[in-house]
Amino acid sequence: MNSIEKQTITMAAICQVAALVQKIARSGSSVDSELQVMLESIVVTSPDNTLEVYGNDIANLKIGLNALVEQLGNQTKQKDPELTRYVVSLLGLERRLANKRNQLSLLGERIEQCQRQLAHYDITSDTLIASLASIYSDLLSPIGTPIQVAGEPERLKQTNNQHKIRALLLAGIRSSVLWRQVGGKRRNILFGRGKMVACAQQLLKQI
Repeated sequence: MNSIEKQTITMAAICQVAALVQKIARSGSSVDSELQVMLESIVVTSPDNTLEVYGNDIANLKIGLNALVEQLGNQTKQKDPELTRYVVSLLGLERRLANKRNQLSLLGERIEQCQRQLAHYDITSDTLIASLASIYSDLLSPIGTPIQVAGEPERLKQTNNQHKIRALLLAGIRSSVLWRQVGGKRRNILFGRGKMVACAQQLLKQI
């Protein structure tokens, strides 16, 4: 797997987080299998390869790959500024986190606690989702401007939806860290997006 493929996979994961957050915020609906892929990516901390973080199946990132093509491709007019804002906000928050060693250490400890909880609860259980959401609230929200999630007020008031959104944003930070680790840089989005879009289209053909 070359660097463009790795960057495309991790950027697709960030786009997928943004799409799932938007879906929950607007409709209050979520699919456990879609949540599972992204939440499990948080607790896979020693992968052998990039795709292993996402269940070793590129089909798990179909939503994100499609969103990447739509958002970065020149052939479509279906741009969604809200998704772009979520992606940019996640990348910005990851940059601030990278400079805070104490927060990174605490983050590692809290994720280990969640890994231990997996012996007793499914990753999509209310208990695990609440634990992951609290990591985001306690350690990530305070270090920068909070990510403003837009949606239906009645949906956003529901505690369960709030927890799912925060847990997903934590997954978005995980994928942002990975994207940076595999060579992702902002200039790649500006000047190398054609390569990522072409790669995403090829990956979609494999599904």
